[in-house]
Order: sequence, then structure tokens, then C-alpha cells
Amino acid sequence: MHRHPDESLARVVFRRAAQLSLVGALAATPLALSAGTASATDWDAIAQCESSGNWAADTGNGFQGGLQFTDSTWQAFGGTGSPAAASRDQQIQVAERVAASQGMGAWPVCGSNG
Repeated sequence: MHRHPDESLARVVFRRAAQLSLVGALAATPLALSAGTASATDWDAIAQCESSGNWAADTGNGFQGGLQFTDSTWQAFGGTGSPAAASRDQQIQVAERVAASQGMGAWPVCGSNG
């Protein structure tokens, strides 16, 4: 870090900090981009495992929909009505909230399929 004779130490430190900030921001860019595509989870594969891909599943065992939600989990994470009556997209929206809170372990058998 060479400084010109007329450049103050504070200015040199500021310039160096700005350079390091830029390097840090560029290094973090791929992480931010991958976080934005966190919805890369294959919910169809999980539904195939959980309910044979039947997004309207309701077998009376207390779990409903393609991703086999309990009513309490469905409601706690913003689902309305019945999971079995909800669209695939609605079920995935709720599932992403569940996964963000509980991880894929919320689907202990099939979560690893996603």
C-alpha cells in the first residue's frame, strides 16, 4: 500500500477499505444468487414419495395433500382451508415456509428426495 506524498493516511485507509468492500461484495455475489434460487427443491419428487404424486391426497390418516401436511402445520405456516383442496403451488408455498423454519427433516422419509 503505497501512498502519494500529498495523500493523507486517512484517505489511503478509506481507499483500501473501499477496495476490500468491493472484493467482499463480488465474492458474496454467487452466494446471494444461489440463495435467490433456493426454490430449487424438487417438490414433485417429495410429493411422489409422500403421496404417489397425488396433490389432492386425503386418506384419512391425518396427513393431506401432495406433501402430506397435518392440519396444524398447514395452518401454522399460512395455509388456508384443507391441504388436499389447495393447489400444488399453494402447497409448495407453505412447504417452503416449513422448510425454512424446520429444514427438510419436516419430511423425515422423503425430504432427502428434494
